[in-house]
Amino acid sequence: MSNLLRLLGRRLVSLPFVAFGVVFLVFFLMSFSRYDPAATALGENATAAQLAAYRHEMGFDRPWYAQFLSYLGGLFRGDLGTYGVNRDSVSSRIAQAFPITLQLTFIALVIAVVFAVIFGVLAALYRDTWVDQAIRVISIVAIATPSFWLGVLMIYIFQIKLSWLPGAGMLQPFLDNPTAYLRRMAMPAFSLGLPVAGQLTRIIRTSMVEELDKDYVRTAIGSGVPKSVVIARNVFRNALITPVTTLGMKIGYLMGGAIITEIIFALPGMGTALFEGINGNEPILVQGVVLIVALAFVVINIVVDLLYVLINPRIREV
Repeated sequence: MSNLLRLLGRRLVSLPFVAFGVVFLVFFLMSFSRYDPAATALGENATAAQLAAYRHEMGFDRPWYAQFLSYLGGLFRGDLGTYGVNRDSVSSRIAQAFPITLQLTFIALVIAVVFAVIFGVLAALYRDTWVDQAIRVISIVAIATPSFWLGVLMIYIFQIKLSWLPGAGMLQPFLDNPTAYLRRMAMPAFSLGLPVAGQLTRIIRTSMVEELDKDYVRTAIGSGVPKSVVIARNVFRNALITPVTTLGMKIGYLMGGAIITEIIFALPGMGTALFEGINGNEPILVQGVVLIVALAFVVINIVVDLLYVLINPRIREV
């Protein structure tokens, strides 16, 4: 069995245990919430009898471990509970919001990777020149720029002052109107991806410089192999090993930052759902959003680990 299959097998075996740990931790922490779901659902004018009846019907008067087992059973059925006066489904709310967060995260990741590869490679190829110094300054500024601050600044410049891009409004599906979709997602994706682009630029630049200084590069070029071929086929691929190892954490950062970015740009994603749950004192909704984001982060890291095995020939079976 190859290293790839062994790694995939270990990750799949550990996934249920990791998922159970995430579910338990999120449920346990949310059990300390001081908000009463019954009072939130029925309103301030509800009587004590109505509140008690609601708690009994929903199972909130049972011990937390009994509620956890019931919640766990609901998860196996794909049921994350209900919230609000109308008892809206948390699963349905997340099914609407989660794809938007994934889209924003993916576009921000593409922006970050494209910028990082271009500027990281240029900085390595022209190291210790004015090009390298300029890219270093730009990357440091990008790293130090908070996404939420950049988002507000971009709204002020490109929406209010120049009226070039929309900072709010309905998000149309990409297939219905690609231009409107990209214009709507441009500012939130760029503000979210810029800090990650700065970090990846520094990592790629360092990895490229280390590879360019190795003996096999000088030997290949001395043997008559064009430098561009050596860089494209060997140096660049080997230099990607280190950035890929940090890619999982960066994706987690993007997904976490997307929650705040969505609130700033009024995107109906997981961030808006989380804000809705917090603002409306709906711990069931908050619990569901946090749980899905955490599980998505775990799955993404498994995919990144597999990608690392595919890229790194030293740990892949020959």
